[in-house]
Amino acid sequence: MADFLQVTTTAADREVAARLARSAVAGRLAASAQVSGPVTSFFWHLGARGEGEEWQVTLKTTAERYPALEAHLRHEHPWDNPEVTAVPLAAASEDYLAWLRGTVSPE
Repeated sequence: MADFLQVTTTAADREVAARLARSAVAGRLAASAQVSGPVTSFFWHLGARGEGEEWQVTLKTTAERYPALEAHLRHEHPWDNPEVTAVPLAAASEDYLAWLRGTVSPE
């Protein structure tokens, strides 16, 4: 199933998170996207410990479309170095995977 990925990124507010989700789906880079939050994040940034609220974006795509999705998220994100991570889907129904594959296939 490594051909299918769940990708996540975060944003400082709901509006940015929704814009990233909407544009990725509109561009057929992701089959779906969910925005959730706010979530509380704890992190290191520029040598200092930080804490804050963020909104999480979870996207579903294929390994083939991942490079374009990553490039899109990095280009559209207001942060210089946003989180963009991906994990393989371990299992999913064949019907769902067929839908996902077909949805992100360039027209």
